[in-house]
Amino acid sequence: MTTTGPEAASPTTGRAGELVVEVRGITAGYLPGVDILTDCSLTASQGELIGIIGPNGAGKSTLLKAIFGLVKVRAGSINLYGDDITNLKANKLVSKGVGFVPQTNNVFPTLTIQENLEMGLFQNPKGLKERLEFVTSIFPDLSKRLGQRAGSLSGGERQMVAMSRALMMGPHVLLLDEPSAGLSPVRQDEAFLRVKEINQAGVTTIMVEQNARRCLQICDRGYVLDQGTDAYTGTGRELLNDPKVIGLYLGTLGQED
Repeated sequence: MTTTGPEAASPTTGRAGELVVEVRGITAGYLPGVDILTDCSLTASQGELIGIIGPNGAGKSTLLKAIFGLVKVRAGSINLYGDDITNLKANKLVSKGVGFVPQTNNVFPTLTIQENLEMGLFQNPKGLKERLEFVTSIFPDLSKRLGQRAGSLSGGERQMVAMSRALMMGPHVLLLDEPSAGLSPVRQDEAFLRVKEINQAGVTTIMVEQNARRCLQICDRGYVLDQGTDAYTGTGRELLNDPKVIGLYLGTLGQED
């Protein structure tokens, strides 16, 4: 397994159109002999926003965790900038420029917002000032509340802290597991706007979402997972208007206004 690769520095590292993440035919699962993903593939090029949708139990979150080394990959491969990162441990992936924001339990509730952000930079603490400036430019509300404990925040505010912490290491790739889950409609809109801003800042973004319609509206390309494999793929607009995708996965929510 190759452990070399681009160091996490600037999120804009890489050439436009360069292949950043390549998942090739992976089989993966939590327990021996029980496969959640089977022959599942995905690619993300420099600066792309990739959306992953599908029914409950399709393996969407498992795919993100497999990329981040949290679920055992038993077959296939995962590459980052051409380097094999299959089953590499999470701390090694962070140093290579991969960030991950889980759906739940994604902040340290007893720590302040600033302490949470500092935890995201434990591998490179000298860059604190620069990275704080970057994340608060995307999440300006945080700059006024750095001393507040994360446990006192609302769900939407915690999501902001979790995404900010993942951005502290200047990742090339950000993996987001349902950033709008449990949020009010207004907070959901804010979450999607922030995801778009992060992506426009040069961070290649791979997002799992239950709100399929909004996900496909903002993503460059989408993948529909079903029973552990990629059943459909295309641009967000193509999937929004694909009769099969609408009928099987989106229902009336897939139809444009």
